[in-house]
Amino acid sequence: MLKRTAIATAIAAASLVPLGQAQADTYVIDTEGQHAFVQFKISHLGFSRLLGNFEEFSGEFYYDPENLQDSSFEMEVQVDSLNSNHAERDRHILSDDFLNAGQYPTASFISTGFEPSGASEGVVTGDLTLHGETQEIEMPVELMGEGDDPWGNYRAGFEGSTTLTLSDFGIDMNTFPEAMHELELYVTFEGVRQ
Repeated sequence: MLKRTAIATAIAAASLVPLGQAQADTYVIDTEGQHAFVQFKISHLGFSRLLGNFEEFSGEFYYDPENLQDSSFEMEVQVDSLNSNHAERDRHILSDDFLNAGQYPTASFISTGFEPSGASEGVVTGDLTLHGETQEIEMPVELMGEGDDPWGNYRAGFEGSTTLTLSDFGIDMNTFPEAMHELELYVTFEGVRQ
């Protein structure tokens, strides 16, 4: 099993909201207000860390605090929205050599389960599709907080991270040092209750 995925944070964290405050409902990830991030970190030849993020994505989750097994989460990421703060490098990462965004323009995550491991944390399981390959992944997540916001909405905020082995998704890293064969995904965002 991969040590993995990030794009899964929401369902697990959502299902961890304290029972006295949460309600079974659908939440939409707040990308409009820029209160969500899908980021990555990977070694650069073993010398330093390369950081980046995906700027365009959408998703929603459902949870019932009294029936956590019914919780679910879906997210879709636009792969060509990758930004590592270096245009030439971004073009290379998006090329056929790596993510092949022309052929595989989206990445997606669909949850299949959630296992609580404490009062405000747990592990979400689901199918991550990246580079045309689908793998089951696990991601530890944590509830950051939830409640009414200043604009009359009800929000819940989460974060999680996991490690992906790039070859599991058909991305050939054999010509690069072993330190570059894995990528850490980090996700943090707020969901607005509908």
